[in-house]
Amino acid sequence: MMVLLVTAPQGREGDAILELEWALGKVRIMGTDWKGVLLAETPLPREEALRLLREFETQSIFRVVPLDELVRSDENRIMERAVEIARKRIKPGESFAVRCKKRGDKIKSGKGIELRLGARVKEETGATVDLNSPKWYVFVEILGRKTGVAVVGAGEAVKKRVEE
Repeated sequence: MMVLLVTAPQGREGDAILELEWALGKVRIMGTDWKGVLLAETPLPREEALRLLREFETQSIFRVVPLDELVRSDENRIMERAVEIARKRIKPGESFAVRCKKRGDKIKSGKGIELRLGARVKEETGATVDLNSPKWYVFVEILGRKTGVAVVGAGEAVKKRVEE
């Protein structure tokens, strides 16, 4: 099952759920403790789900990040899994950036994760850090007790413009 982290304007989560159902067909959507943040599970392959969402005319979906894994919100576990996924995708000499969005209080500092994880990915892959236009993004989406980890190519995550 592909898990997608979906953001929407606060108060428009219901509209975003309908749009996800229309765009993807088979999908199970779960709310989170944070307004405007949803998790969606679909049996569709990653590329197909992202293509459908990219092509769908949406009014309520800001961003969609395809998660590689949901892990317990433990800094060591997050680092371990993110580095392992990055080693499989990011090649020596390629560029990357780490982006961490912290929600809840299970992890002290999102910036701290970005710095430490960036150093580890650089060391383990031989890649270079490029914060402006990297080839790869390492996303860490902290949702209280659970954290989504994703390594995605630039442009792979879906970003939409939504009028609030």
